[in-house]
Amino acid sequence: MTRTSQTSSRAPLILALVLVGLNLRPSMAAIGPLLTSIRGSIPLSYTLVSLLTMLPVLAMGFAMFRGARLAARWGEHRAIAVSLLVIGLASLARLYASSALDLILSAVVAGAGIAVIQSVMPGIIKSRFPDAVALLMGVYVTAIMGGAALSASVSPFIGAWLGGWQHALAAWAALAAVALAAWYAIRGDIVSFSAGEQAARAPSESFSSRPRAWLLGIFFGLGTASYTCVLAWLPPFYVEQGWQDTHAGLLLAYLTSMEVVSGLVTPALASRSLDRRPVLLLVLASVILGFTGLILAPIAYPIVWAGLLGFGIGGLFPMSLIVAMDHMDAPRRAGQLTAFVQGVGYLIAAMSPLIAGYIKDVSSSFTQAWLLLALVSAGMLGMVVRFRPAEYPRHFAVQAGRA
Repeated sequence: MTRTSQTSSRAPLILALVLVGLNLRPSMAAIGPLLTSIRGSIPLSYTLVSLLTMLPVLAMGFAMFRGARLAARWGEHRAIAVSLLVIGLASLARLYASSALDLILSAVVAGAGIAVIQSVMPGIIKSRFPDAVALLMGVYVTAIMGGAALSASVSPFIGAWLGGWQHALAAWAALAAVALAAWYAIRGDIVSFSAGEQAARAPSESFSSRPRAWLLGIFFGLGTASYTCVLAWLPPFYVEQGWQDTHAGLLLAYLTSMEVVSGLVTPALASRSLDRRPVLLLVLASVILGFTGLILAPIAYPIVWAGLLGFGIGGLFPMSLIVAMDHMDAPRRAGQLTAFVQGVGYLIAAMSPLIAGYIKDVSSSFTQAWLLLALVSAGMLGMVVRFRPAEYPRHFAVQAGRA
């Protein structure tokens, strides 16, 4: 079956993947554009606000290590369906949020649901689309970034229309309901495929003793740190520059729309060669230039800096996962490896909003935070050099053909 016929014959599955992906960021991305309204109702320091991004990402890190086991116990379809239900209920609960604790708890619960989905989905993509992994990962990650863009741009208007930030946050439960319905509709495809794999299922493997797995996890975490920090603090940064909430939210939406574009373009570019390093270097250079612009001239060219950051971060996320999956041919082992990589990575990335919030509280400026992230991105350039495809087989003792 050709790549085109393979993907077209599974259009309902691809649509379901997109709808599921759209739900994996609104619980976090909607907070920043609504922050002024939230702080008007609930007294929050910048350090405490950072917990609204840090804790769900931390929950994602811990839950990643359990996602593959849940999928093995429940089945892939049920694990994702339950997770969508959890995300939807956590969003709906925000309708009654009246304290920082309410917001934090709902964010943590949603983060756990997000983690299970993100730990299972790469394995589904690699097994169902073995000849189009980079392309379908690009589509899936683009949907994730699209959900962030949609929620960042629309949430302030929903709040104005429905009469409060609680309604704006709770409204995203409707998107989860739509995704759950679509996911249930393709149940036969997922369940029957999983049953066919059952006999060949390899035992779960611990990657904690593999240095290359840790390197991949750290690389993913440092890249995601830029995303979580920008997601949490770019709108407040520009509100402090005198912008209105809606305009700052639209800038974040523009940044995430550039992530959407990059999420499609960079995997397509990378699919031309197994050596992904040139594309990784390109997206990291874009991130470094974007943070440099925020430091030196944030008001002069905000569209340029947001565009560079969006393109860089949007490409770095799928490329980090694609490089991890390149190390394994067997779908199930690739899924286990990406779950480990994301678990390590999200535990690292969870710290960046907290550090930036603390820097803001003690220095009254985000400039040092942007500088730190630029330096981290520069350090990642040296890590990219080590991702030589010819060396992948020697990093994992069990060969991919086992699965």
